[in-house]
Amino acid sequence: MKTWPKSYPLAFLIALLALLPFVVLFQLAADSAEIFDARNLTVLGNTLALMGLTVVGSVLIGVPLAFLTAYVQMPLRRLWLILLASPLAMPSYVGAFTLYFSFGPGGEIESLLGFSPPSVRGLWGTALVMSLYTYPFVLLTTRAALLSQDASLINASRTLGLSLGASIRRIVMPRLFNSVAAGALLAALYALSDFGTPAILGLDTFTRVIFVEYNAFGLSQAAMLSLQLMVVVILVLFLESRFKATQEQPGKHPMFYPSLKKTVLMQMAALPPFLLAVVLPLGIFIVWLLREGSGGFEWSFAWNSAYASFLAAMVAVVLALPVAHAAIRGKSGRFMERITYFGFGVPGIVMGTALVYLGLKLPFLYQTLALLVMAYVLRFLPLAVGSVRTTTENLDGGLVHAARVLGAGPREAFMRVTLPLTLRGMIAGAALVFLEAMRELPATLMLGPTGFETLATYLWRVYEAGYFGRAAMPGIMLVVISGFGLILMLSGERRAEFSINEAHQR
Repeated sequence: MKTWPKSYPLAFLIALLALLPFVVLFQLAADSAEIFDARNLTVLGNTLALMGLTVVGSVLIGVPLAFLTAYVQMPLRRLWLILLASPLAMPSYVGAFTLYFSFGPGGEIESLLGFSPPSVRGLWGTALVMSLYTYPFVLLTTRAALLSQDASLINASRTLGLSLGASIRRIVMPRLFNSVAAGALLAALYALSDFGTPAILGLDTFTRVIFVEYNAFGLSQAAMLSLQLMVVVILVLFLESRFKATQEQPGKHPMFYPSLKKTVLMQMAALPPFLLAVVLPLGIFIVWLLREGSGGFEWSFAWNSAYASFLAAMVAVVLALPVAHAAIRGKSGRFMERITYFGFGVPGIVMGTALVYLGLKLPFLYQTLALLVMAYVLRFLPLAVGSVRTTTENLDGGLVHAARVLGAGPREAFMRVTLPLTLRGMIAGAALVFLEAMRELPATLMLGPTGFETLATYLWRVYEAGYFGRAAMPGIMLVVISGFGLILMLSGERRAEFSINEAHQR
């Protein structure tokens, strides 16, 4: 009789835990008197409009920059990739905060430079900010696809009489569709789940209205709105699963060598997104820091952020081990792994709503650090699972078999062979969970213990109070800490590019 792998029972329990927020939301929403009203139509329209404009903006910015960093030979090419991808290292609500207080009449730009640029508010301002912080998704997925395309196809088309522009339109662009769509749908998910940016810029999307209902003690209506938002999120997740980035046989990708004048013009055209998304916010933070100092900032805020995030990272890695091992054992394990991925698609505001209600039902959990850590783990567990699973799949099974032949039992073989070899993936997964938890705003606002202030929540408090100058220290620290996540991601991208080039050389 075939027996289940020992990792299956634990993976099954973890999958059930991942479904807990949905069960809680359905139970809570049952008490709501209004399933859908006229205001919901406005909120839905705003949310869909923001998502659509974010997708368009991220594609219009990300695709040309992908061509620039993949196919154009220019000085400091690797540095340009880091600079153009660096908006990923800054939470969008940090950018929204600085742009909100910098643009428009009476803003920092007017006080520093003497002229007043248009305000960044409402739908168009929110879409601009979201595009600036999501275009790197399109940039990276499109660039990976461009690097895998073989130059011989373009050379053949040029030989047959097509111009360079026509060759790119007719040969390169059609093969990029899935990769561009994959990055654009990631941008759409980000726009759907983000709370801080529309809240700061005054746009009534689902996330902002859910938080308003929560603050007004309308948990049932907040749950109903959360479920409506999840319908849209699930639809986008489904589409994202259908548009995976295309993988081609690696080859020598095209490389263009423009003149110095054209190179400078292209670089100047590529700079505005980086200047608006990274340089301007950091510059404003530095101005505030020099003008007002650290204000009421306390280092305990940074410690609280790091402590809660560290606990979440450790718990996530421990839970990721059985899920990852179950996923490589069979179809049932892969199904359980996919269930845990639901949490990553749940916006933080939705997770917070569900767990607040759970805390009210279980008073020993309400407003405790344990409940906040649970929210982090449920949201970011897939990051740890994916990292551990990738490392585990690349292990040489012969090493474990050799250990068993030499007399080691299953537990000893795991502790002495499998676990040490999986350690790299565990550390990478823990680092990603840690960094995402540090940036999480809505779940921390809703679930943090009384008096438990983090970098993200302190930034929100000073925004609500209008003391924007005090945001300098937490803002700079969040950017620096988030930068480590960018380094991790780009190091992986660099290894992938090296593998493509190495395969071609062989």
